[in-house]
Amino acid sequence: MNTASQKYWNEFWTSKGQEKPRSVSAWQFGSKPDHLAQLVMDGVKTATCSGLIFYEMENEPLPAVEDYSVILNGNDEPLAIIKTVDVKLMPMNEVPEEFAIAEGAGDRTYQYWKDAHEKFFKKELRDLGLEFSEDMMLVCERFKLVDIKNK
Repeated sequence: MNTASQKYWNEFWTSKGQEKPRSVSAWQFGSKPDHLAQLVMDGVKTATCSGLIFYEMENEPLPAVEDYSVILNGNDEPLAIIKTVDVKLMPMNEVPEEFAIAEGAGDRTYQYWKDAHEKFFKKELRDLGLEFSEDMMLVCERFKLVDIKNK
C-alpha cells in the first residue's frame, strides 16, 4: 500500500474511534480504474471478479469476507474504501446474471458483462501465453462502500 493510501486508511479509522481491521489492501479496478471506481462511489458497482489463475500466478491471497480495500484511481491515489461481504469461486460460464449486473459496467446487461470480460481475459491470458476458456474459474466478490475520500 502506498503512503497516500496508508494515510487515508489510518485517518478513516482514527475518525471512527475504533480499532482498525488488520486485513486491508489497495488496488485499482481492471482496465478502466477511474471509471470503475466512480461507479463504486456512485453506488452502481457493488461486485467485481478476477480470474483465479491470476491470484495463483501472483501467489496472492484470495479476498475474504470482512476484508477491506482502498480503491485507487489510475494514478494510484486513494478514492474510497470498500468492505468485502461475499466471495464465491465459480466458472465464468456459470456467473449469474444478477452478479454480472452488480458489476455495474456498460449497459448493465449480462451480455455486456460477458463480452467485456471475455475480451479482457483473452488479452490478459494471451499476454501470459495462456488460452481463454469460457469455464475459467473466477473469484466473484461482492462489497459495500464504506467511505469516499474527501466527501
